[in-house]
Amino acid sequence: VPTPRPHSFVTGVIHPWRVSAFERLLWRACRGYLVASFVEMPEPLEDPDTGESVTWVIFLISYWGEQIGQKIRKISDCFHCQVYPYPESEASRAETLNGLLSQIQDLSVVLEESEQYLAQVLDKVVLALPTWRVQVQKMKAIYLVLNQCSLDVTEKCLIAEVWCPVRDLTQVQDALRQGSSGSSVECFVQRIPTMESPPTLIRTNKFTAGFQSIVDAYGVASYQEVNPAPYAIITFPFIFAIMFGDVGHGLLMFLFALWMVLYENRPSLQQASNEIWQMFFEGRYLILLMGAFSIYTGFIYNECFSKPTVIFPSAWSVATMANRSSWSSDYLATHPSLTLDPNITGVFQGPYPFGIDPIWSLATNHLNFLNSFKMKMSVVLGIVHMAFGVLLGVFNHVHFKQRHRLVLELLPEVVFLLALFGYLVFLIFYKWIKFGPADSRVAPSILIHFIDMFLFTSNADNLPLYEGQVVPVQMVLVVLALASVPVLLLGTPLYLCCQRRSEGVGLCPDPPPPKHTDTHNAPPLSPQHTDFSDVFMHQAIHTIEYCLGCISNTASYLRLWALSLAHAQLSEVLWSMVMRKGFVRLSYAGGAVLVPVFAVFAVLTVAILLVMEGLSAFLHALRLHWVEFQNKFYVGAGYKLCPFAFAPDSWE
Repeated sequence: VPTPRPHSFVTGVIHPWRVSAFERLLWRACRGYLVASFVEMPEPLEDPDTGESVTWVIFLISYWGEQIGQKIRKISDCFHCQVYPYPESEASRAETLNGLLSQIQDLSVVLEESEQYLAQVLDKVVLALPTWRVQVQKMKAIYLVLNQCSLDVTEKCLIAEVWCPVRDLTQVQDALRQGSSGSSVECFVQRIPTMESPPTLIRTNKFTAGFQSIVDAYGVASYQEVNPAPYAIITFPFIFAIMFGDVGHGLLMFLFALWMVLYENRPSLQQASNEIWQMFFEGRYLILLMGAFSIYTGFIYNECFSKPTVIFPSAWSVATMANRSSWSSDYLATHPSLTLDPNITGVFQGPYPFGIDPIWSLATNHLNFLNSFKMKMSVVLGIVHMAFGVLLGVFNHVHFKQRHRLVLELLPEVVFLLALFGYLVFLIFYKWIKFGPADSRVAPSILIHFIDMFLFTSNADNLPLYEGQVVPVQMVLVVLALASVPVLLLGTPLYLCCQRRSEGVGLCPDPPPPKHTDTHNAPPLSPQHTDFSDVFMHQAIHTIEYCLGCISNTASYLRLWALSLAHAQLSEVLWSMVMRKGFVRLSYAGGAVLVPVFAVFAVLTVAILLVMEGLSAFLHALRLHWVEFQNKFYVGAGYKLCPFAFAPDSWE
């Protein structure tokens, strides 16, 4: 009997997607002189080449013959298998296994101790990390500035050209003197003349920053131009409140902003990552004023969550038109809809002390009364706001030494605005004063008078408000307004033309002046930009914009009336649909559902009336300031001064 040949083993691991090809190649190359077993690892391990986690496959191959073994090893190398030695005897394999287990245990102890040590190191690093981060950021900011400097001829110092406010020159010199102490090269500051337009620096604090951001969103002020932000601190919240006037809603907004103001130093509020919250937090003082002004206008409208408040006794004495006796309970029960008639003697006892009389909420004609009041109020406030914007141009003309524009531009603008729309405001107040409740049915229409004013006619059915209204008052005002148009159109171009000729310099077709958002308020044309066609074109555009804008902008202020009416009606509908139907009509069962019904009312109030309506009123107030107010005097064609600071936003 021949002695059986000893068999040998090859063991290792292989990638799982190579197993099938590896097995087929072994079988064909070795012609079956082997026995192969494949088993997946119980846990995935990291691939040392790619770093990915792989569930490796362990293989054990038993073969006969040295040539077969060489083939198996070569094939294993081709498939990038990790081959490990496999002892022949059982005792050697057990000894190797025990050694591996002992090595694994030792490595586990080392790793655990290393993790504990690293945890201790990281705990200490965490304490110093904020300081290190600040230091690195400061170094980064400093090197960023140094890289923008240029070397001098000797290559021993740096030269930098920067814009610096005159107020801060002393601080800059002191900083350079302190920084150059102990150095062989002395640092100094030298003022350099330049023809470039300087940047604009407007110093703000936490209160004025929000209002300045609103103005800068339209355009950064040109150098030394009138800044609308100080005036917007009052006008913006007030115009917002006209559209949002409600005591209850304004109080909620005020309390929310007051909470942010009182806890503004908390890091959790300052460092919140939510972008919407950051917008609210940065505008907390703006929201505070908007809420306060909304409370004031809410008292004027006498609305608190759409319901009137009886602060003072009503100025109306409810009586019938027939016998002047008090309405009885039976009469009120059968007549749920009552119309207030101011023309009844003895009914109206004088004006309400403050705001609108709460009795109007019970009348069916209260909407007509409020519409008339709010519409005329919007026109009056809008014309006053625009006139104020026109008058602010005086400061620009005087500061930039363009006194000819006071006579040739500002004066015609004021005459055109006041002769037409200022006269409309006069008619509104005159009609309020002259005509009382007894004359309400024969009071003339202001709108018809205003239309007839442009047609130089009078309507026989619409009586004049005062003697001499059509001739000569309205006729003279229209003539003045029309006469101001050619002065506004040709005054500045002809003045510049005469000025250049008196200086002995002819007009030349140089390149046109730089474009601005408002051609009227653009900086003065420099001597080289004196082509008459360019000057006349810019002045013609401004004249058309201003004359048509006075009409369209006045109509645009009617959004104050529309938004105020929409807010009041939405609030009233919300009260009627939720609180009245959900609680009042449930009689005794209403007490049980008061909490959920009020919760629904509160959620809808915050979501619709505070957030949606508040955002709508904010956007409309923003438009009225940008378009109707600021375009009367503000260019906004400058650029900000970005001073060096260690704040990351200033240099990243």
